[in-house]
Amino acid sequence: MSDFFNSLLFGIYPYIALVVLILGSIIRYDREPYTWRSGSSQLLRRRQLIWGSVLFHLGVLFIFAGHLVGLLTPIVIFDTLGISHSAKQTLAVVAGGIAGTMAIVGATFLVHRRLFDPRVRASSSTTDTLIIILLWVQLFLGLSTIPTSLAHLDGHEMVKFMNWAQGIFTFNPEAASYVADAALVFKLHLFLGLTIFLLFPFTRLVHMLSAPVRYLWRPGYQVVRQRNGSSVNRAPAE
Repeated sequence: MSDFFNSLLFGIYPYIALVVLILGSIIRYDREPYTWRSGSSQLLRRRQLIWGSVLFHLGVLFIFAGHLVGLLTPIVIFDTLGISHSAKQTLAVVAGGIAGTMAIVGATFLVHRRLFDPRVRASSSTTDTLIIILLWVQLFLGLSTIPTSLAHLDGHEMVKFMNWAQGIFTFNPEAASYVADAALVFKLHLFLGLTIFLLFPFTRLVHMLSAPVRYLWRPGYQVVRQRNGSSVNRAPAE
């Protein structure tokens, strides 16, 4: 029975989460483009928002980059570069610990602001509140893996998750077996991470996929004020 649930949660569920993430994001952008935004309550408790947002976003960006490189880079590349599994795990613990601490401190500010300021709470949707709490729990679980990682500085635990992640993206049917004997805290961290991917298209997190690159080629325009006080937009002459 345990093998069945392990295969379900870490062999099948990842594909469900990734498919919903990709297709859900595409459909939302196509059908509801005006909801593709983060929303704003920046006029309320602005100082707490700035500190929380900066710490949270910087921490999460470092964490995401670290997970992306650390989990999906083929092991042979690290071996070729002479980076041992022990050194890689030590770096992951130190860098991840610093970035995770930054992110969870920022997330704590944001959660407190959203839950305990009546005006912010009134302007927040249920999904806004749910997703920031889930992100806080995910960060807490990530930091909670550090003691287990410190007890296995040979890098063996790290290799398990590298094999699992790369197995998922190469459609290896045995991918789930790599994490079968992983510590419970790691499994909870993986499961909640996949669940956040699943919920991603239905929350304000979609703004992470946006970048204002269209402004690089958008034609300029100028505002011309008329004598009656109204204004019109005119494209510049070619």
